[in-house]
Amino acid sequence: MRAFVFPGQGSQKVGMGRELAEASAAAREVFEEVDEALGQNLFQLMQDGPEDELTLTENAQPAIMAHTIAVLRVLSQEGGIALAEKADFVAGHSLGEYSALCAAGAFSLADTARLLKARGRAMQGAVPVGVGAMAALLGADIDKASALAAAAAQGEVCTVANDNDPSQVVLSGHADAIARAAAMVKDFGVRRAMLLPVSAPFHCPLMQPAADAMAEALDRTPPGVLRVALFANVTAALATDPGEVKRLLVAQVTGRVRWRETAIAMQAAGVGHVVELGARVLAPMIARSAPGIAVTSAATMDDIEALAKEL
Repeated sequence: MRAFVFPGQGSQKVGMGRELAEASAAAREVFEEVDEALGQNLFQLMQDGPEDELTLTENAQPAIMAHTIAVLRVLSQEGGIALAEKADFVAGHSLGEYSALCAAGAFSLADTARLLKARGRAMQGAVPVGVGAMAALLGADIDKASALAAAAAQGEVCTVANDNDPSQVVLSGHADAIARAAAMVKDFGVRRAMLLPVSAPFHCPLMQPAADAMAEALDRTPPGVLRVALFANVTAALATDPGEVKRLLVAQVTGRVRWRETAIAMQAAGVGHVVELGARVLAPMIARSAPGIAVTSAATMDDIEALAKEL
């Protein structure tokens, strides 16, 4: 069995999509459709920067989605590979869950772009700059990270945001609590903490205003029928009912991204091959979490042509 997976924030970079657009009309159509849906020249920003503007959450989220869906569109139109025929499941890391749902037919490309623009703005505006922070713990499993977070909280929010793989967990919460956690890592057997260059504390209770905003946005634009079942971030379990998917997308804003558990659950479901579109970010995490799964990443035309032959 096979799953297609879609990366999250942090995989953006200036120049993303340029080579693909130069080589493929199908890719250009995706970028043009996203630009039209958002009423901005996002693809120019993706190609030329500046980097600090591309990194803004409200730009990075639709940009990453556009790139991954462009790769999928090229794979489909020029490689003759239909996702619904080649994938048994889809999954995405944080914003990548929206890309996965777009790929599975639950959202149109234009609606996905608009939802991610709204999500990025809501997440950016939920907490004043400087109040929150995030830190990646290297050499930490979920038990060590959870114990560290509990000790560092001291009445503030400090919680596991991303359980990425057996050696990398991300904490999120109040900036002072995250700083305390970073200072305490050695006491909990964690190799080091690395503060992340983010402007808001994602996937923690401080994001509740953004969750409320996304509940309203998803009321206006609810997901439709999925052609391929989704492994959801907050449960690491399969979801196919559109109403349940909507609820999980709202919960995802404040909830933990259970990526390690998702990889294990995919393997338990019989997945032997995972295809990551648009970047090579999730592939190493999956390899560390579920070593028996073969992983292929595709971002360039050469990658897509090789993948089409493989599938």
